[in-house]
This record gives sequence, C-alpha cells and structure tokens, in this order.
Amino acid sequence: MKFKIVSKGDERSNKIKATMKQYLTEFDLVYDKETPDLVISVGGDGTFLEAFHRYVHRLEHTAFVGVHTGHLGFYADWTPDELEKLIIEIAKTPFQVVEYPLLEVTIRAESGGKEDRFLALNEAMIKTADGSVVFDVDIKGEHFETFRGDGLCVSTPSGSTAYNKALGGGIIHPSLEVIQLTEMASINNRVFRTIGSPLILPKHHTCLLKPVVNRSFLIAIDHFTTNYTNVKSIQCRVAEERVRFARFKPFPFWNRVRDSFVSEDDNRV
Repeated sequence: MKFKIVSKGDERSNKIKATMKQYLTEFDLVYDKETPDLVISVGGDGTFLEAFHRYVHRLEHTAFVGVHTGHLGFYADWTPDELEKLIIEIAKTPFQVVEYPLLEVTIRAESGGKEDRFLALNEAMIKTADGSVVFDVDIKGEHFETFRGDGLCVSTPSGSTAYNKALGGGIIHPSLEVIQLTEMASINNRVFRTIGSPLILPKHHTCLLKPVVNRSFLIAIDHFTTNYTNVKSIQCRVAEERVRFARFKPFPFWNRVRDSFVSEDDNRV
C-alpha cells in the first residue's frame, strides 16, 4: 500500500510524522507523495482540510485518516498515545472505508462564460468586503427569496459542526446526502424579509445564488478564500464525488459531537 503523511508543521506533529513514516516503510509500505492509497493527517481539522484539498483530484482512489495533536477534531480518530496501535493497524489490517457527501460549488462569471468548480469538505462562505450582500436565491430552478445580509454559509453534513453551528445551523449526521444553507446576519424589516432559518436541501435540489447589487465577493471554500469580481451566479449542490475515510476502529459521529461540545460535568447526575 502507498501512503502519504501531511503534518501541521509544529515540532510534535513533525515528530509523529517521522515516526510513522519510519515504521510504515519498515513494514514494506511505500511512501508516495503523488498517488497515495492512504493519506494520514497529523494535526487538527485544518491540517485534515489541507490534506483533503491536496488530494481532491484522487478521491476515488485515496482514503484519509487523522491523528490529532491539538484539540480533538471531527476528522481525527487517533491520539498520539495510540500511535503504535495505529501503525500496526495500517500495516496489518485492511481498512474499512466510510464515504460522506461533499459540497460542489460552481462560480460563473458575468461575461465570457468562465466558471470555476470546487469541492468543499466543510463549507462555502460567501461574503463581501464592503456592505451587505444581496442575492436572489433560487432553489430547484424557482425563486425562493431575495437575501440581504452579511453573507451565506453553505455546509456539508460533515461541516455542519463547524462555522455553520456557530451561525445557529443544525448539526446533521454526515451519512445524509444534503447541504445546509445558513444566513449570516440577515436584514429583516418591513421592507426586506428572509426565511430567517437554515435550509436543508436534498441531493436533487440545486441552490443558485444570483447577485443583485454588487458582483464582487469573498468566497471561502473550506479555509481557502478568494476574491471574485463580476460574478454572475454561484451554484451549490451535493457533489457526485464523496470523501473516503479509512476506519480502523468505530468512532460514532454523535460521540464526536458529545466529546467536542458537551462537557463531562454536564453528563454527571
């Protein structure tokens, strides 16, 4: 099996990377930066997102697993004190694959027919540097509302625990093939009105955002932000591609949610 390790870059993470690389190659696994079967992330969720985007072109052939060296993250199953066990599992045990849905974002320019397509593991955030954004929001080809506010967040189920949750969005189990549209500080008064609630769209429903006022936006795909001008539309939907996680042990999603957001003291009687 071919593997690649992506490190956060701090001393602790780099040390774990070096240890894993040494032992796995001694087990006759091949370290391959270009076409790995398994990508190991050592760090936090930010490092995992970096690893995902580095190999987003190989999703059908590459699975991901994470070792967390900071705060417990949603994408890191293993802790540093479990390193020896993980190395043995990778070297000796065929891993199970769990697939979760992704968000497809297509940004189309006002003129020239140019479009950029991205896949997001967590979310896409659309904001502007000055003032409010104003979008006509179409769902499944029909006008739903005109949104005015600071911006919009479109998240995957996996990303529903990230920025989406901070905005008041719901937590969705990542086995569900949906996306969630959540408002950032919408303007609601006698003139302007939005739904004021997160929307959960199934796989066959496409969301199309069409700028009404300005056409210059800051668009973040996970934690990669780009400034776009002359935007005609931003299309969001559940992607055909899926992310593949390598599972060597069970780690239920709701356990992750509990461990991250509910303290131990809250569970005591």
